Amino acid sequence: MKIAVIGTGYVGLVSGVCFAEVGNQVICVDHDKQKIEKLQNHMSPIYEPGIEALMERNLKEGRLAFTSDLSQAIKQSDLVIIAVGTPSLPSGEADLQYIEQAAIEIGKAMNGHKIIATKSTVPVGTNEHIHMILSMNTMEPFDVVSIPEFLREGSAIDDTLHPDRIVIGLDNPHLAERLIALHRSFTDQIFITSIRSAEMIKYASNAFLATKISFINEISNICEKVGADVMEVAKGMGKDPRIGASFLNAGIGYGGSCFPKDTDALIQIAGNVDYEFQLLKSVVEVNKAQRYKIITKLEATLKKLKGKVIGIWGLSFKPNTDDIRYAPSIEIVETLLHAGARLKLYDPIAMDRFRERIDHPAIQWCENALEAASGADAICLLTDWNEFKEVPLSQLIFIMEQPNLIDGRNVYTQEQIEGTGLSYYSVGRPDMKHSTRNKALA
Repeated sequence: MKIAVIGTGYVGLVSGVCFAEVGNQVICVDHDKQKIEKLQNHMSPIYEPGIEALMERNLKEGRLAFTSDLSQAIKQSDLVIIAVGTPSLPSGEADLQYIEQAAIEIGKAMNGHKIIATKSTVPVGTNEHIHMILSMNTMEPFDVVSIPEFLREGSAIDDTLHPDRIVIGLDNPHLAERLIALHRSFTDQIFITSIRSAEMIKYASNAFLATKISFINEISNICEKVGADVMEVAKGMGKDPRIGASFLNAGIGYGGSCFPKDTDALIQIAGNVDYEFQLLKSVVEVNKAQRYKIITKLEATLKKLKGKVIGIWGLSFKPNTDDIRYAPSIEIVETLLHAGARLKLYDPIAMDRFRERIDHPAIQWCENALEAASGADAICLLTDWNEFKEVPLSQLIFIMEQPNLIDGRNVYTQEQIEGTGLSYYSVGRPDMKHSTRNKALA
């Protein structure tokens, strides 16, 4: 098919590149001319493993193009995918201004029948709103469908090329065969629903996964009090096929652009129809509190934070991305700065983005994990990058002021910690304390 993708963020860019990869003609559109120029030169504005190689191949083979001319892209396309941002308003509701603007511009540019597919995450009923806006701006025939995305940053290409399912919401059954054929290159697990059900599936899926994360974090807090190991508990739970092992990793809570935004939005969607979503409200509150467990462990270990040197390993909300939106590191760093600590920060990819968000005289920006640990009274691991799993832990005792390692992602095993001389604190697992440096050196 000839496809126009409006928006070149994570969803739009990855979707456009992957549709081109399986043989479609794709034009990706963005109003930001500097971003378009960068894309035309095979440079991705987002960090996503493998994206630039796919961009380069499909640009050279003529299946992929980038432009800031939305009108021309619409005229050349049969299918128009809306993949613009829907950030949270202060109320928690999704901000639909970019969706509405895209719909207006699409309507004005239409030159024949088009299928308008919404891939942005939008509240239930939004596609009907898009239909109304289009109707007000064109006399051409069109159909509106909902095709929510389920990709994960850091593995977005694989998630798009090999999804576990495709959800297509439509009201015109005559479109089903054509849209199924478009997506069959990715999977045969294609689920046709009504538009409103498709909109709800996206929110319900993310809310359920967020619930699993908050649930296992609550279990981890109980494990710490009763002497159980949350990793063993989660493994035992995950063996039950009714539960499953995914998203049962205890830690410092979820972040990123989806779970926080979508849980808040679903709470508001429920509130708009006079339903109080008590369970999801609790999920959100548990998640907000969980990241401060790092601060509690630091205070218990160091007694006071003022003047202490704290090394931070990891700033992005998850590994394999430079995205810091709603990352636990933000509140943790801000709290430590407010308490008067001096910080040594390191992340393999997200340093520049984080520095744009927070810069402070008490922050030292480091070039590697060992530099962040040097002279520190404690190290806090906040993102489970593979690089941190490979740090020679036995060296830390020789370079740290106090050998305290607080593992917010349960990266290390007991076997890796034993013999290192570190005082090790994780989430929902027994502490491993070594009281003196001399004990480790003996």
